[in-house]
Amino acid sequence: MENAKVIINIGRQLGSGGRQIGRMLADRLQLAYYDKELVGEASKASGLCKDCFEKADERRNRSLSGLLGLSGLAGTAFGGLSNEELFRIQSEVIDRLAAEKSCVFVGRCADYILRHRPECFNVFVCAPLEYRIEQVAKQLNLTSKAAEEKIRKTDKGRAAYYNFYTEKVWGQADSYHLCVDTSVLGLEKTVDLIETMGRMRGKVR
Repeated sequence: MENAKVIINIGRQLGSGGRQIGRMLADRLQLAYYDKELVGEASKASGLCKDCFEKADERRNRSLSGLLGLSGLAGTAFGGLSNEELFRIQSEVIDRLAAEKSCVFVGRCADYILRHRPECFNVFVCAPLEYRIEQVAKQLNLTSKAAEEKIRKTDKGRAAYYNFYTEKVWGQADSYHLCVDTSVLGLEKTVDLIETMGRMRGKVR
């Protein structure tokens, strides 16, 4: 690869393979990869325990009513800090990492946080519910019913978190450069497509 900066942000539905695709892209393009790793990075940057960020991250994946409640996302505190403050810290970490090196971010509103960076290529990965149920049931050894419940709850939480902090719509096509259904191509060919589209747009070199 050339030395020009490359930043790929991936939003995803649970069971669509977004995390695996992010890892595959990072390995193929030799980029840093950040998903759960951001919890540790935010903890180091702030001096707060990882537990504060992990609890907030777990809460991020709960239902819409659990996330917003009566007082909103910003009203719930962990370790003395509100969710809003924890989001700000994590956002600063994402922005710093993007400034330092080429990387792949999975989730965490990275496409919005880095909207001022022209080198970003934003992707949303999705798939039909039936396909995702099958994948989650297989990966987590769940019944189809339990897998569907987990998918619905997780995606509702992701949408609530993204919509609240970005004032955009999670999964809506005009929020991304590319939206792709992984059930059509499979993970490997989806990675090929993202790389090809990224090169066509001048975001991947």
